Amino acid sequence: MDNRQKFSGKKTFFLYPQVIVYNEVITYLFIQEYEAYVVRDHPALRQLLKRFPDSIVFVNIDEKMTEKEWETWIREVMNDPVTAHVSIGILTTGRDENIRRKYLTQVHITSGFIHVSTDLKKLISQITEMLRVNAALGRRKFIRVTTNDERMTTVNIPVDGRFITGNIMDISAAGFSCTFQDDPFLEKNSLISDIQIKLKSVLLRSEAVVFGSRIEDMMKIYVFIFTPRTDSSTRAKIHAFIRTNVQKRMDIELKNNQVSLP
Repeated sequence: MDNRQKFSGKKTFFLYPQVIVYNEVITYLFIQEYEAYVVRDHPALRQLLKRFPDSIVFVNIDEKMTEKEWETWIREVMNDPVTAHVSIGILTTGRDENIRRKYLTQVHITSGFIHVSTDLKKLISQITEMLRVNAALGRRKFIRVTTNDERMTTVNIPVDGRFITGNIMDISAAGFSCTFQDDPFLEKNSLISDIQIKLKSVLLRSEAVVFGSRIEDMMKIYVFIFTPRTDSSTRAKIHAFIRTNVQKRMDIELKNNQVSLP
């Protein structure tokens, strides 16, 4: 793994995930700052893994193909020199001990054979343990999504008794950066209360500290860090926004990789 991967961690793909995995597990993983994606196209994913060969894939072998066909698909990924370092785990509602033993001792998957049940706490524990073993989180603290190409991601901050509007450049659960048409000349470490953030149709209120500013392409960019008083519901909405955006961008990548395999 190169230095960039060590910092940013690894992408985790859930292939045809069960409902509980989609609704609960992946939501939890985003709150914990894991970069997790849903994929419903196994040929496209196999092609995409060539671009991200250090990824982790959890395969629901109960969907789309027979178990034997999934075994073939998994072996092909693992035996391809380009994707040989992809770590694969199995998610299934089945309890066939022979199938479990085969994947663990013959196929040699490295991210576990996990039984999916309604025991959410256990399921999350098993998946996060596999992610921990595979260093999926890296040294990155927060997932940050760029929004400078979004038309409806803005911030209003109070300055001298009035609100001024800025365009959000990127955002994470830790804070955001933005630009203003007219420089408000905010001082570093100053506390800004009653900040209004618009993430498309979602409106949030928070407070943040001015972390600093920088100049890029003749434009002044301010960086804000949310205070500890930022409530959990605000952070949850930010995580939901980030998840939607990174998933949308990955869907585009997958669509661009819909090439028939030989």
